[in-house]
Amino acid sequence: MSADQHPVTATAPHRTVRVPGAVLAVSAPSAPADGLPPALFVHGLGGSSDNWHELMQELSGEVAGEAVDLPGFGYSAPPADGNLSVSGHVRAVIGYLEASGRGPVHLFGNSLGGAVSVRLAALRPDLVRSLTLISPALPELPPQHSAWPTGLLAVPGVPSLLRRARERSRQTAEDATEELLRLVYADTSRIPARRRAEAVSEYRRRAALPYALEAMVGSARGIVTAYTERGEQALWRQAEQVEAPVLLVYGLKDKLVSYRSARRACAAFRDARLLVLPDSGHVAMLEHPQQVARAVRELLAEV
Repeated sequence: MSADQHPVTATAPHRTVRVPGAVLAVSAPSAPADGLPPALFVHGLGGSSDNWHELMQELSGEVAGEAVDLPGFGYSAPPADGNLSVSGHVRAVIGYLEASGRGPVHLFGNSLGGAVSVRLAALRPDLVRSLTLISPALPELPPQHSAWPTGLLAVPGVPSLLRRARERSRQTAEDATEELLRLVYADTSRIPARRRAEAVSEYRRRAALPYALEAMVGSARGIVTAYTERGEQALWRQAEQVEAPVLLVYGLKDKLVSYRSARRACAAFRDARLLVLPDSGHVAMLEHPQQVARAVRELLAEV
């Protein structure tokens, strides 16, 4: 077992919190966190709060961490108004921070959660103490070829084709999960057996939900729309407005967000530091939680 391959404990229990327009599932580790600064973790497209479990364990003595399931993902129901755009997700996270009174927080975001966190930090600097972005979904044109299938979810008619293809397919939950894991991990052979089994179980649970594909499609369309927004709503423009110190984490083997975006990101944020992981894919907090945690501790020491 390598330095960053450690046993995975059971998924943290979650509670539900009602916010304007949605009911969110929020999870936190069971370790006492009295006196520690608050932190909030926001997952990516198709993910859940469970994506942060390893990193939250690593940082359990540094921050009082909580992870939120965005509307329509994990154990959170879809939003009442069906708004799955980046701004819709931002509204839900702001609603939680205001309802809980935990801000300002050390905010963490991966992929879609990174875009959500950037917009939130720009619009509500009073709620953000620092920002850690792992492969954030900031506009990248053209996107990597391996990211095109995700973008195609936003094309009208494609989701229906996918649904019919899935119904005809004899692909097992294990095979479908392995396909997804290969997309976001650099090396799936490093995934602990327990984590892989949990991923298969979660795939089966999500596949049985009537709104699962709708949540994926709506959020994918939200990302595509955010990529094309101009003016004050442009994500790169909002990145320039972020006042909090920022830690950027990119993987050289990321199939969805190119590490080449790191240069533009470092130039856009006022106060940025960069961690590039040669052997990491799209989910560095899962593949290399100890290395990410070390960089986060350095950021927290500066703050």
